[in-house]
Amino acid sequence: MKDCFIFWDKLQVLKKLNLILLCLGLVACSTTPKAPVLERSGIDDFNTDISEINITDAASFRVGVLLPLSGKAATHGQGLKNASMIALEDINNPNLILQYYDTQSTPSGARIAAENAIRQRSNLIIGPLMSSEVQAIAGETIYQGIPVIAFSTAQEVLQPTVYTMGLLIEEQVNRVVSYAAAQGRKRLALLIPDNSTGNAVAKAAVKSAQKNGMAVTVIGYYQPQNSDFSAIAKDMTNYGERHAQVVRLKASLKARADAGDAQAARELATLKTTEGIGDLGFDTLLIPESGAKLTSAISMFAYYDAAYPDVQFLGTSVWENGRFNKESVMQKSWYPVISRAHSNYFAGKYYQIFNERPSSLYSFAYDAVALANEISRKGSENINQVITSVDGYSGINGAFRFFEDGTNQHSLDIVEIRSDGDVVVDVGPRRFDDDGSSQHLAPVDTSYNFSAPKIFGKDPQAAQIAIYGSLLPQENAALSGE
Repeated sequence: MKDCFIFWDKLQVLKKLNLILLCLGLVACSTTPKAPVLERSGIDDFNTDISEINITDAASFRVGVLLPLSGKAATHGQGLKNASMIALEDINNPNLILQYYDTQSTPSGARIAAENAIRQRSNLIIGPLMSSEVQAIAGETIYQGIPVIAFSTAQEVLQPTVYTMGLLIEEQVNRVVSYAAAQGRKRLALLIPDNSTGNAVAKAAVKSAQKNGMAVTVIGYYQPQNSDFSAIAKDMTNYGERHAQVVRLKASLKARADAGDAQAARELATLKTTEGIGDLGFDTLLIPESGAKLTSAISMFAYYDAAYPDVQFLGTSVWENGRFNKESVMQKSWYPVISRAHSNYFAGKYYQIFNERPSSLYSFAYDAVALANEISRKGSENINQVITSVDGYSGINGAFRFFEDGTNQHSLDIVEIRSDGDVVVDVGPRRFDDDGSSQHLAPVDTSYNFSAPKIFGKDPQAAQIAIYGSLLPQENAALSGE
């Protein structure tokens, strides 16, 4: 790969890193820092009301780093800042200037931070974190011609020159659904929250299913605050009809067994704990949930006899830190993860300096700073052209690249949950050999031959509009009496 920026310098002592940062003026602040830059207590030293920095070196490449260093997202903001400083140390490029600005976890704070970053001649902006913050700064950054590399995972806020390092829902869903299809799975069900995240998952799933020759046959909605999935699982598995079938079969087998049929007696014994028989209507179930909610949901489906191998459970990257290896109902389940090729290096160094394990989110800040260094090294006047290089880049999170519409592509591995530990069963690409055109999913073909999924937990017409943008043709035909 032409563009590669993994740096493996030896760990420098904390005092040396602080000295480098302070001497180069990498951190702009209105007051004298009360603590070393890398200490957790340092967040109060950064705000958006900062003094002008007089750096006359024309070779310097200045990056405004917009992070929530105060407010509700301050913990994540501090972690991202810490990771960016580790990257800066590894890079050791005196011409790369990072200037930190506190968004205060609000759109208005982000707007002020962006204005200050632009006023202080930033060539590039890294951050902000939240979608509302990205929306707040996009108009001004586009007008000023300053590219943005944000961390938001909301695809709707992205546009030309406003990119994200974040792992997008569409890419995750497409990766895991495509893998399931390659393993022979044909009918996909979705259990999703009734909110924007659920709709994003559903939109991606129906597009990926069509691309891969699958069909989305069942969609179940639940309220985001809900933790009881018994009713929705019962509906989605067609329990009433399937239970009636097993009751009839058990009665028939019992009559034969009572008459001395040994084979019937054996068959009856195997059905002792079976709650339903017959077609479920799906062989794959995607659940973008995590923690206790996820195990509760899957347990309810298993209770209604929808479990592996008849049903393959799929997830998103939120499953990664769930520790589900001891959950018998989740064995053999699949989910996508960012490549772990170099994650141990970053996690180890972060822990050694800050005495805590980093969130996977923080590694994106490391790669963003390394990308900024690559941009500065190329010295191109067209920064966006460098950012959207078709070859992409290789970082702590493996291969990744950006597209002109602001979206991205990561090297995603498929992981299988097993009792003795999660195992990578399908390795993502370590480099990109195409132009990326296949990465973007085509709109769903809602022709008259398109089979509408069964929808539970939400008005079917409202769900169709949320997912497809309009009622499906057959729904319109039914409403008009055709």
